[in-house]
Amino acid sequence: MDPIRSPVAAASSFHRSAAKHLQQAVTLAQRNGISRRSLLTLLTSTAAIPDGSESRKALLQEYLKKSKDNKEKNDKERLDDYYKRNYMDYFGLIEGPAREKKEEERTESEKRILEWLDKNK
Repeated sequence: MDPIRSPVAAASSFHRSAAKHLQQAVTLAQRNGISRRSLLTLLTSTAAIPDGSESRKALLQEYLKKSKDNKEKNDKERLDDYYKRNYMDYFGLIEGPAREKKEEERTESEKRILEWLDKNK
């Protein structure tokens, strides 16, 4: 395809090719255990922004800094959300028999499960 005679078609072809290669890179990275968040940080920090103004670059750098600063908090929120979605039912099954026991009869695990349930209801 001649880019001089058909710039729109050439650009479209370029974008399709870039998207295809990017998708392959994402799939490969995920197979190797790289998270989407890490991949996004890597791609945005190493990619050149074509036709990007200084304000866009500054905004991107601000977002990257904010993401790095809040990483620990966001990781904790993500983990807490995972626990709420995946352990609430299981801990609920244990709750009944554990609540019926006297405080001194409960195991350490039952005490922690009841604390978790009280905190996350």
